[in-house]
Formats: sequence, C-alpha cells, structure tokens
Amino acid sequence: MIYLILYRLNLNNGEIIQSQEAHEQFKRFLKRGKHRITPERFEVLDYALEQPGHFGADELFISMKTQNSNVSRATVYNTLELLAKCKLLAKRNFGDNKAHYESSFKRKNHDHLICTHCGKILEFTSDEIQKIVDRICEEQGMERTGYSFNIFARCKDPNKCKNF
Repeated sequence: MIYLILYRLNLNNGEIIQSQEAHEQFKRFLKRGKHRITPERFEVLDYALEQPGHFGADELFISMKTQNSNVSRATVYNTLELLAKCKLLAKRNFGDNKAHYESSFKRKNHDHLICTHCGKILEFTSDEIQKIVDRICEEQGMERTGYSFNIFARCKDPNKCKNF
C-alpha cells in the first residue's frame, strides 16, 4: 500500500513538473512576441494540455464553462492560436472545415486515419512514413522539424460508423 501511494505521488509530481515546463515555454513565447501574460491564458493552456485527444475551441470552451471557468470564448480561441504558434499544441485540419487541436508537448509524432462519414479519428505511428519523410527532406536539402500525415477513409463496418 505504501508503494502505491509513493508511485501516485511521483506520478503527480511528474505532471506538475511538465506543467511548469509548459508554462515556462509559453511565458517565454509570450514575452518574445510582446503578448500580454495573463492568468486566463495559462488557464486555457492547462485545460488544453489535459484534453485526452483532439478537440475544437468550442469544445474546450464548453468544458471550461462546465467547470466554472470565467474565461471568455474569444480568449479561448486567441490563446489556442498562440499555443499552436508556440508549438505546445498542434493545429490539425481533418477535412471538416473545423480546426482541431491536440497537445504536442512531450508527445511522440503520429499520423491520423479519419473516417469521412462519421469523423472518427484514429492515431497511428509508422516507421515507414517517417523514413519516407526523412528521405524526402534529405533529397531536398531540408531538415525535418515535424510533419502531418492524414489518411481519409471510410469505416468498413457500417454498424460501427455512426453516420451510416
């Protein structure tokens, strides 16, 4: 029982350290860009990094409101854009004319498989795709800093696709 408690304490401590690192990175970015440093922006950062997967600005705003946040919708939208420019979040387009965000802070690069009917998004990693990207960059005299790869498809089983 004592080991379990210590393990949880270490896990929480690790989460606190990562949160502090993200806060410092965002603070440096805001200072460099001469943006205002406000508690509301850091509240949006914390909520965004807690999201388990992909989310939209409205979804995050509603989630924050249900947890009694007083942050405005405009602050959420503007802060998400800043977080994407700061590289703490990745801004994605999955073909539905809506910006999706996901944490890129301390996350491994991955790709997406998107159902064009139901909108389900599956994440996957592929060593072959990374090798192709690296080879193309090398051939073109470039250095890879990241990439985004989306495959648009349809669920094979209509019973598992919510829009059939």
